[in-house]
Amino acid sequence: MAYSEYLAERVRPRLKGKGLVEEKKMMGGLTFMVNGKMCLGIMFDKKTEEDKLMVRVGKLNYEKLLHKPGSTPMDFTGKPLRGFLFIGPDGFDHEDDLDFWVVKALEFNKLLNT
Repeated sequence: MAYSEYLAERVRPRLKGKGLVEEKKMMGGLTFMVNGKMCLGIMFDKKTEEDKLMVRVGKLNYEKLLHKPGSTPMDFTGKPLRGFLFIGPDGFDHEDDLDFWVVKALEFNKLLNT
């Protein structure tokens, strides 16, 4: 499984103290589960040869967040999975941008656990 350990090291401290965090290797990368729910993921896209961040944002925020820099629909099968986004490096290279996406994923994750 290919994913950026460097990106994983950037994500881990942002999730510390946010609930029960588990890491699972799945979907060709590394997925961060928070309180038993899929929250974020990291993968390497062989087509573009870029790291990607997978962010679970839910269907309500999906359309608005789809227009942020680096954001594209999450598409494994030819059909986008609404509520999940792929974020390319231009959307998470800066620390503030990565913070933004982690916060959005955690906000949705919190809704799943209420």
